[in-house]
Amino acid sequence: MCLFEMGFEEKAIKLQVKEEKACETKKICLHAFTDLTYVAPIVFLYLLKECYVHGNLKATKKFRALQQEVHQVLCNSPQPGPATFVAYCLYILPIFGSYCEGFSHLIVSAFHRFLKTAATTGDSLEAKIIAVRLFLDIVEGSIDHDERIAVKILEVFDIKLTDIEKVASQSKAKNDRRFHNVKAFLEQYIFGFIESESYMTAVNLLEHFSIRQSGESFLVKMIEKKQFRAAEQWATFMGKPMLSMLVQEYVDRNKLKNAYLIVKKNNLRQEFPDVHHKYKESALKKLAEKACWDVAEAKANGDRQLVDYLVYLAMEAGYLEKVDELCNRYSLEGFPKAQEHEAIFLQHCFLNLNELGVEDIIWVDELNGLGKATCHIEGSKVVGLDCEWKPNYVKGSKPNKVSIMQIASDKKVFILDLIKLYNDVPDVLDNCLTHILRSPRILKLGYNFHCDVKQLAQSYGDLECFKCYNMLLDIQNMFKDPRGGLSGLAEKILGAGLNKTRRNSNWEQRPLSQNQLEYAALDAAVLIQIFYRVCDHSHTADALDGHNKIEWKSYIVSHMDNPRKSRKESRLRKEPEPEVKDNEA
Repeated sequence: MCLFEMGFEEKAIKLQVKEEKACETKKICLHAFTDLTYVAPIVFLYLLKECYVHGNLKATKKFRALQQEVHQVLCNSPQPGPATFVAYCLYILPIFGSYCEGFSHLIVSAFHRFLKTAATTGDSLEAKIIAVRLFLDIVEGSIDHDERIAVKILEVFDIKLTDIEKVASQSKAKNDRRFHNVKAFLEQYIFGFIESESYMTAVNLLEHFSIRQSGESFLVKMIEKKQFRAAEQWATFMGKPMLSMLVQEYVDRNKLKNAYLIVKKNNLRQEFPDVHHKYKESALKKLAEKACWDVAEAKANGDRQLVDYLVYLAMEAGYLEKVDELCNRYSLEGFPKAQEHEAIFLQHCFLNLNELGVEDIIWVDELNGLGKATCHIEGSKVVGLDCEWKPNYVKGSKPNKVSIMQIASDKKVFILDLIKLYNDVPDVLDNCLTHILRSPRILKLGYNFHCDVKQLAQSYGDLECFKCYNMLLDIQNMFKDPRGGLSGLAEKILGAGLNKTRRNSNWEQRPLSQNQLEYAALDAAVLIQIFYRVCDHSHTADALDGHNKIEWKSYIVSHMDNPRKSRKESRLRKEPEPEVKDNEA
């Protein structure tokens, strides 16, 4: 029998799908069930399956389209009523094998949506009886449905313990003694989920049937298995004493954020007065470890206790300039004057410019300075590159423009004020950096520099200099598993790390502080010393990173966007590579 003889009108829904720049039209075959008076659930499910199988969209889009169609179907008078029709469908679905679980979720979700708009189904009592029998058959194992479907059946048909007891009593009247004690039977069923660590299902069932027998041990089990959502739902259902136990467990396990959110949501601050500050202090510490000092200060929101803690974090990190800044801003007393001790602290803990042989830091923000810097750099065989920009903490917003670019030679570090140079002499800046970045005579060292190049190109898109580069060696790529970033690599190779406390400072402020200048210079200068040390060790038995010899030349890369090069650039590319000796220092 063809579909149209059964009262089905075939239709196609066209969905426009944009894939890159092309717009492709795809179709999914659906049927408008205009009259379901004589359509059995088994026929309906078969057609639903055919629609799904022959649709050529991705599974998620097919699911949503069919969900909408089923919702409309339930409005077209399925017999003996929409609720009963859905109950029978759920009874039949297990025979559809691998399609059972997905279609069950589809039909239940469509029915749930239908119930929100329908005043009454007219068949809810009959449907509930069928749904109870279905649930009991699932519990017994005679009907194979996923545990989540069992829970959804209870919810969507609003099945209570009394409903199950009523159906069970009718079964006992027919000498069916499967359910001597319904509550005990259900508890045993739920205990099976607890044993199999399906905690969310167990909690949903316990809450649905208002069973409160499980206690603290159940809560601890869920926490130990990291089932925090289930634990929180269970504790909320059980009430304030269990919520208090949950908070204490979180505190004992140092899960301060979880504890704080429970205290805040359930108004338990009086019972746990210290959780708020402990969580805030933990959040400040994480921000300080990421050098997000401005964000940390904003999170402190002027709270004296939190600001004091932030000062101690700054002292611990060696960011003593920040200590004085916070003390002055909030009129804090009792802290030592930090600037007097900073030089000794940094010299003891971190690399400094003197150790790296840097004799001068030169700030470049005007034409003459840019020319002199370019001449010096073009006379160098190896330079270190880095750049900095002001962090943007607004989620989803674009990063700020790159503010400065550091170029280090053996003895000097030039810090280019890109913002000012771009505004004042963009053409000269473009020309100078093009000569440096594309020169085959200069080996340029970076660390994760492809990210910096990408940011530079986004910041100054109309400059050609950042679109191509030649003879770039990314130090990061020479090591299999570089941990701790550039600072960790420096500590591994040079014996001391870098002080990274200022990496997220305001790089757009002018003038930059001396500490900022030194931080920026170190990031570029250390690359040269790491490179020289790698070259020195590449011929020894104790070569770095487990290699007998690090062939650094194989890591050199070039990137030329435009295949149509000028003759001048073609001649440059034919020039010989710089002769950097492996033991040159």
